[in-house]
Amino acid sequence: MPPIRTINLDDTALLDSVSRKTEQAVALLKKIAAEYSPAALANSLGAEDMVLTDLICTEKLAIENFSLDTGRLPPETCDLIARLREHYGVNLTVYYPHHELVEAYVREHGINAFYESVELRKGCCHVRKVEPLQRALAGKKAWITGMRAQQSATRQGLPVQAFDEANGLEKFNPLADWTEKEVWAYIKLNDVPYNALHDKHYPSIGCAPCTRAITVGEDIRAGRWWWEQPESKECGLHVKKP
Repeated sequence: MPPIRTINLDDTALLDSVSRKTEQAVALLKKIAAEYSPAALANSLGAEDMVLTDLICTEKLAIENFSLDTGRLPPETCDLIARLREHYGVNLTVYYPHHELVEAYVREHGINAFYESVELRKGCCHVRKVEPLQRALAGKKAWITGMRAQQSATRQGLPVQAFDEANGLEKFNPLADWTEKEVWAYIKLNDVPYNALHDKHYPSIGCAPCTRAITVGEDIRAGRWWWEQPESKECGLHVKKP
């Protein structure tokens, strides 16, 4: 069953937890807007980032909201970008990869070379995601993500705040300790728009050729780069120092 339809809003413990964590997230976002301006939310258009988008827009916080259009996004993700404008009255700032870099990668390796090795997949991610992110974060004092510690093996022990050496600024993960149920309870309680792929068993959504639906019992990140081992399943946006 899709996540939003399995949430029991009569679960008082869940509602209390969501309320408490929402207050904490709002307090942190207000602190970021006040003390780390200019700051930005790197919006992947996933469920977690939609929660943060709703909080930022509801509280009218001076935090930029941007996304990376890799050129291979699912149509459902593009549809959600349009819905953001309709629902919140804001335009998402969209960054695109440099066409020269994409053309050079495809010319040398092939259009779907990312299936061939982790190295080539990360090379594709660098061209389509990492380099545009670096441009998006230029001049910023902080960036905000929707990452949660529960999402994958690569995100265990995720801190709420840490200095991002790769980009030279503070990085905040306001939902680091949220559970999947808490995320979807917030979405249901506040009528937050979300990616239609979530209703087709896509808990984690990236580029179309690198994302698939999952089956019952699979890890929530199992549909991302499913041909790789769990420890390699990051695109390079979130560099974790050893």
